[in-house]
Amino acid sequence: MEKPARRGPKPNMQMREKLIEAGLREIHANGFAATGIQKIVDDIKVPKGSFYNYFDSKEAFGAEISDRYSEQALARLVSFLADADKPPLRRLKAYFDDRTASFALRGHTQGCVLGNFSAETVDHSELIRQHVAAHFSRWSEVIAACLAEAQRDGTLTGELPAETLADFILNSWEGALLRMRADRSGAPLETFKQMVFDVLLHGRGH
Repeated sequence: MEKPARRGPKPNMQMREKLIEAGLREIHANGFAATGIQKIVDDIKVPKGSFYNYFDSKEAFGAEISDRYSEQALARLVSFLADADKPPLRRLKAYFDDRTASFALRGHTQGCVLGNFSAETVDHSELIRQHVAAHFSRWSEVIAACLAEAQRDGTLTGELPAETLADFILNSWEGALLRMRADRSGAPLETFKQMVFDVLLHGRGH
């Protein structure tokens, strides 16, 4: 059965972009459940009814917010891991140092939007769960490629596959971010880095 066409004026892509950016800010700051559509449309001064010219539901909107956040976060990760002037493990450490400093500037609040969706929403929305799971998988793939490069050049030793290491590192980071928010402290992030780079990735040159 074909989906009925939306009524009303043709969607304006600039307005759609404003809604996504406003939604990302609100959801990152306050969580998905606590963020109302009214607050988002008030932020950019459009009628609430116009929201549905662009999104079928709040759930669909949330899935797109996860897409936008992942797109931005992945671009930052790739920019660090593509720095050929540094050995692979130093690139990875530089990325987590950068993220640690960024969270410190924000008072160790908010955390990762995908992690927040995981804690709050994925048990209740299969659509959002699928999007979040796909984004985490992509992040892990990028980290795994960096670790595989370190294995090839000999700076990372051991028998664990790069994919397994990457999954563990990403999972540990997301857990450390939740603890960071609970404690309002950067200590969990420092512990994460110590355990990952001084113990788990016990190779040379990092």
